[in-house]
Amino acid sequence: MPDFASIDMRVGTVLTATTFPEARKPAFKLSIDFGPELGVKRSSAQLTVHYAPDQLVGRQVIAAVNLGMRRIAGFESEVLVLGAMPTATEVVLLAPDQRVANGTRIA
Repeated sequence: MPDFASIDMRVGTVLTATTFPEARKPAFKLSIDFGPELGVKRSSAQLTVHYAPDQLVGRQVIAAVNLGMRRIAGFESEVLVLGAMPTATEVVLLAPDQRVANGTRIA
């Protein structure tokens, strides 16, 4: 599975989460700590159906960190936060069931 292996997925902790009214679809701006190797990265994430900003801060998430930067309504989103999508507008975050160090690789 060389395609899957090429995606660098890591665990990070959400430091800040704010509403993103400029986005076309409801979303939050996140800053996520991926540890000393990668540092803090930013993401735009459409998590508004199941989460509020205060529920996200301190939470560990899983993100693809090597897909490149994407500009969304003037905001540079550097990583893609991963989640299950029961419907086209819902995202349920993927997360480790135990705390691990920020930057831990997903395999």
